[in-house]
Amino acid sequence: MIGRSRIQELWRRSGATVWYAPLATVLFAASLVYHDNGTELGGLPTRPFDSLALAAIALQCLPLAGRRRWPVLCFALVAAGFAVDQLRGYHSLAGIALPIALMGVASHLEHHRRTTAIAVSVAYVPLAVALHRIGPGEPPSEFVTFYLAVALTWGVGAWVRHTRALEAEYRRRVAEDTRAAERARIARELHDVVTHHVTAMVVQAEAARYLTAVPDRLDQSLTAVTDTGRRAITDLRHLLDLLNPDHGTEPRTPPADRLLTLVEQTRQAGQPVEFTEEGTPAESAGSADLVAYRVVQESLTNALKYAHGSRTSVRVRHGEREITVEVGTDGSGSRSAGLSGSGRGLAGLRERVEVLGGDFSAEKQKDGGFTVQVRIPSGSPS
Repeated sequence: MIGRSRIQELWRRSGATVWYAPLATVLFAASLVYHDNGTELGGLPTRPFDSLALAAIALQCLPLAGRRRWPVLCFALVAAGFAVDQLRGYHSLAGIALPIALMGVASHLEHHRRTTAIAVSVAYVPLAVALHRIGPGEPPSEFVTFYLAVALTWGVGAWVRHTRALEAEYRRRVAEDTRAAERARIARELHDVVTHHVTAMVVQAEAARYLTAVPDRLDQSLTAVTDTGRRAITDLRHLLDLLNPDHGTEPRTPPADRLLTLVEQTRQAGQPVEFTEEGTPAESAGSADLVAYRVVQESLTNALKYAHGSRTSVRVRHGEREITVEVGTDGSGSRSAGLSGSGRGLAGLRERVEVLGGDFSAEKQKDGGFTVQVRIPSGSPS
């Protein structure tokens, strides 16, 4: 794969000279071998090749090597050689170089394209007049037909340029969409990791203010804050590792006991949590386990923020083909002071679940509580 990319890069930098240089050489040699097989404009009688014929053929063929890099100069030289070829009556095969060079101008010229097209049209007029005068008097329709053929060549080159521009625009949009999706993924990870740990730390620190008269409980609360901070640092380091280009892109699957650790951390912050886990995680669950973990994490974070102290239940069931998660609070708690939400958490969870083909539901209950229910496909069908 690296070798292929390297070849494409060399091709782009060389301006495709590796293709046009051999083409120029082959066309030059063929023009010397095959006489009187080229374009005949004006009806002049064909004359044998001489030294000027060799110069005209070289002038038409050899500049093709720089067609990609210097399209206008290439066409100017080829056009001059073509004029000599027709005015002298050589009618060489090298005349094929004219449409090739003109197509290069139409497809690669970035600026002054309309001016160049007008200049080419104006320059054709004296050539046509001269050929009509010194020739046997061919009808003007022949010169008009040749001009229309040249105009068609310009149109083909312009279409190639337009197609190339559309492809470049498409690649640019794909790259922008990819970057936007990656930024959104990083934002979700930062939200999930930082919000939960910081919320727990704020709640624990707020509670510690009222425990100054109880040293043992104060020490326990401050220890919980310290442990939560350490876990936050560990998770942030892992997230920063994911941003390293040399790091793998596979999502991290939480350890088997990570849910229990998450519940214990929430309990230490003063939230009574009833936790139930059924079944065994499937080996091929992929990112479903991570999403299930994030659902529990975000739901417990919201419980700490908006229903601190209320009874909270977490139920996780691992089936053969799906994981179901249900987190609910009874609404008897209070909102934690100084903490507010952006609404990004639940929206991000819904996106993650739907990407995996699952179902997401978050509803407020009549008693003031809140319930989150999620079904996430996982494992492989038998």
